Amino acid sequence: MTSTETNGPLAGLRVLEFAGIGPGPHCAMQLADMGAEVLRIERPGGNGWPNPVVDRGRTCITLDIRTDAGRQRCLELVQRADVLIEGFRPGVMERLGLGPDELSKLNPRLVYGRMTGWGQTGPLAQTAGHDINYIALSGALAAIGPRQGEAVPPLNLVGDFGGGSMFLIVGILAALLERERSGLGQVVDAAIVDGTASLMSFFSGLLPTGRIDMRQGHNLLGGATPWYRCYLCADGRQIAVGALEPAFYRELVRRSGAGEALQEQAVSSEGQTVQAEQWAQLFAQRSRDEWCELLEGSDACFAPVLGLEEAADHPHLAARQTWQTLDGVLHSAPAPRFSRSASQIRPSKRVDPTADLWSD
Repeated sequence: MTSTETNGPLAGLRVLEFAGIGPGPHCAMQLADMGAEVLRIERPGGNGWPNPVVDRGRTCITLDIRTDAGRQRCLELVQRADVLIEGFRPGVMERLGLGPDELSKLNPRLVYGRMTGWGQTGPLAQTAGHDINYIALSGALAAIGPRQGEAVPPLNLVGDFGGGSMFLIVGILAALLERERSGLGQVVDAAIVDGTASLMSFFSGLLPTGRIDMRQGHNLLGGATPWYRCYLCADGRQIAVGALEPAFYRELVRRSGAGEALQEQAVSSEGQTVQAEQWAQLFAQRSRDEWCELLEGSDACFAPVLGLEEAADHPHLAARQTWQTLDGVLHSAPAPRFSRSASQIRPSKRVDPTADLWSD
C-alpha cells in the first residue's frame, strides 16, 4: 500500500496500531490526522467499542495474533513500521512473541509505544482499572466536586486522554526525534497515573505557597469561588464565569448590572458563600441567551455551557471549523494546526490482511 496522502507533518510515517479502546486509539487518530500512515490490526469480532470518530484515518485489517499465521504477518509488518502502539496489560505482547525485545531485533529503529493505566512496572501493573481509578490514585479526583458529597469524575478526559494519549503522543514524537541522532528506536512507557501526576504539577507547585487549597470544594479552580463556577439561568440552561482577576471581575459586574454587594470580590469564605448566592439569584433572572447578549465577547470571562451539538454551531467554533461533519458524523477537527503541512480528517478503510501492505 503506497500512501497517496501528502498532507500533514507526519506524512511518510508508518504506524502499526494494535486495536484497543480509549487512549491508544485516540493517540493513533491524532497521528493519522497529522499525516501518518496508520495500519490497524483488529482482533476477530472487534473490541466491542466501535467509534467512527476516534477510529478514523486508518487502514484496517483483521488478524488473530494468537495464531502462528497472525503473529508471522505482524512480524512482517513490523519490519517496515516506524512506530508501534499497543495497550495490553504488561507481558501480553511478550507472551505472544511480539514484545519490544523481540521486535527490536527485527527493526532496531522501531519506536514501541505502550499505553497502560498503571504502567509497565509497580505493584498494580497487572491489575485491571479504568480512568476513574487512575486519577483517584494520582491525586486529581480528590479535588474535583462539591464541598459536600462525593468526588465527581470529569468524564474520562483527565486520565485516558489528558494523562494518557497526549503523553503517549509526546513520548512517541520525542523518541522519533531522538532516533534521528541515535538511529535507534526505544520503548515509550506511557502510564496514565504518570501523565495525570504531571498534569497536577501546577497544583503541587502552588501548594507550598498556600495560594491554593486542594480539598474538594475548596479549590478556586474547581468552582469554590463565586467568580469561577457555573450558574443556572432562567431557562434551566447554564453559563460559566471565570472572572478570576479583579479587572475581569469588574467587567463582569459592570456588564451584568450587579448590585452594590457584588462590586468587590469577597475575601472570606463566608463572604464568598453569600456572594455566590447573590450571583445565582442574579443569573437566574435571565435566560442563557440573554446573558450571552450581555456578556459574550467581553473581558468578563464568560461562556455559555454548550452541549456537543450546540458547540459545533457556535459562531466562534464554526468560524474555525473546530467541528466537521464526515459521512453524517460529527468529528473534531485535527489539532493543533500547522501553517504549511495541514492535518486533515481522513476516513478509514478495510483491506484484506494478505494485501500488499506498506510496499515501497
